[in-house]
Amino acid sequence: MVLERSKSMSRGRVWLALVALLIGAASLVAQAQKSSRDLGNATGSVDVIVQFNRPVTADLHKVVAGYGGTLKRELGLVQSSAYTVPASAISSLAADSNVTYVSPDRPVFPTGSTGGNWVNDYHTDSINAPAAWALGLDGDGVGIAVIDSGISFDSDLSKKSVVYGASFVQGNDSPVDQYGHGTHVSGIIAGDGKASSDPHSYYTFRGIAPDANLINLRVLDSNGAGTDSGVIAAIQSAIALKNTYNIRVNNLSLGRPVYESYALDPLCQAVEQAWKAGIVVVVAAGNGGRDNSSGTNGYGTITAPGNDPYVITVGAMNTKGSRDRSGVVPASYSSKGPTAVDHFVKPDVVAPGNLVISLYNDDLTLDLQNPLNEIQRGLYETNGNLTKASDTYFVLSGTSTAAPMVSGTAVLMIQKDSTLTPDEVKARLMNTAFKNLIPYSTATDQVTGQSYSLSADAFTVGAGYLDVQAALANTDETFSNLGSALSPAVIVGPNGQFALVNASSAMWGTSAMWGTSAMWGTSAMWGTSAMWGTSAMWGTSAMWGTSAMWGTSAMWGTSAMWGTSAMWGTSAMWGTSAMWGTLFEYNDGWAIDSVSSSALTQGSGTDVLTL
Repeated sequence: MVLERSKSMSRGRVWLALVALLIGAASLVAQAQKSSRDLGNATGSVDVIVQFNRPVTADLHKVVAGYGGTLKRELGLVQSSAYTVPASAISSLAADSNVTYVSPDRPVFPTGSTGGNWVNDYHTDSINAPAAWALGLDGDGVGIAVIDSGISFDSDLSKKSVVYGASFVQGNDSPVDQYGHGTHVSGIIAGDGKASSDPHSYYTFRGIAPDANLINLRVLDSNGAGTDSGVIAAIQSAIALKNTYNIRVNNLSLGRPVYESYALDPLCQAVEQAWKAGIVVVVAAGNGGRDNSSGTNGYGTITAPGNDPYVITVGAMNTKGSRDRSGVVPASYSSKGPTAVDHFVKPDVVAPGNLVISLYNDDLTLDLQNPLNEIQRGLYETNGNLTKASDTYFVLSGTSTAAPMVSGTAVLMIQKDSTLTPDEVKARLMNTAFKNLIPYSTATDQVTGQSYSLSADAFTVGAGYLDVQAALANTDETFSNLGSALSPAVIVGPNGQFALVNASSAMWGTSAMWGTSAMWGTSAMWGTSAMWGTSAMWGTSAMWGTSAMWGTSAMWGTSAMWGTSAMWGTSAMWGTSAMWGTLFEYNDGWAIDSVSSSALTQGSGTDVLTL
């Protein structure tokens, strides 16, 4: 399907045909390139993931051993294995007829952040979760795999709620959280609120699906670091245990930069296998929304595996300490689309992700490094001490905290209707998301004082803000086929016109969500006067203009992002010591937006949120 803004339909079609040819040519280049570009400067011994053209067997390990490789872990889910190999042998290994692709065993990181003074975020009220509880929906009987830093038991997460645990961290077999991130995420999903339900409490911090069964698959170590191979192994385990624990949802509040097309990335291939096995996969979008290193104001920063079109990718919003969702605005650090390389429209939906209160353990690394993130008892106890910290609840910001809200909602949807496919869950969540968002606003970093202009456009908020009640009420069954809810790709022409590309029989067909009278139509969220309008993001002088991200001399230009000496070059952005190198950290995510109880003036674009 094609939807375009150009006055000339025929010109748009010509452009679309041209881009299709270019995409085909790029695909051929990708096929010929059998090792990732970020291996180009490797030295010494390198940990890699080798993808094969057939299922993994002992003879394939012998093939790699012939190039000096040592087996670390089999990853049969994606016809791959992790090895340590001499850097000098990578080219020869990639050229082997048994090998389809070689990439580093890349580091992955949590997508949460820290720091600041706290107010109640009221996230469950803002997304209408109490309406589900009133219907008796609590996640009972549905399993959700939390692929994170593990789970540490406390008063709101009992051993009864965590039905299985395993570690995929090399050298550490304990599934118990030693960092703190996974415990916080798990509390958002399934905390039962026990520690804030006594007679002295006036507010209860309850998870979205408090009776869900948690499957604890630990992939991040005590410092919050992990690897592609560990995450892939955990996903492989979730699929194997699917029937045993009724695992219907995977939550991945982690990610890493995008290095190649999702079709080549082993981490993306793994999440797709889970999706195809009937498991809803929810992934944090990343915290790169403030990154302007490429002159794109944070656009194009979605992390992997959130760049995969199958999964539900979740961005973060700021509730401003209010139950009223009409005033929510995007979190400035939430990563924005389109995705690098493949240009998919992401995130798919957004949920609260700023100053989110959930569980912690005071002897874990995250708290030891950030003790000021402990909240005061006065936030939930009637006679609570305003200076004494809670020993149960802790605050984090980032898309890590937004993703589990969507995961918990998916659990409730499946509890209500166990026949739902992952595509139906995704379609219903996107179709029912709250769309009457403030189009323009400004946020200020609490610590640095720097201000950021925010736009509730398609690449920032996706289809809109999570609405639990509306998602549960929706009964659409149109999108039951595998892959029918793939996120659409976008193409932009030299004059600023755009086209959305997906099969006409899928979710984005002419009679469905992307149709003229539906969600993406002229009178809806993506209408001509809103996000896709001529004076907005797609305008000739804006992001997609001739001198901007898609222009001839900019991000997609011949001498810039795709040029031989720039982003793809050996000494630049993709280099071993640069932004996308092995030492990459989510520096942009380690800050929060200020909050205020005052409403923004719609469309002014000048208001600053102050604490």
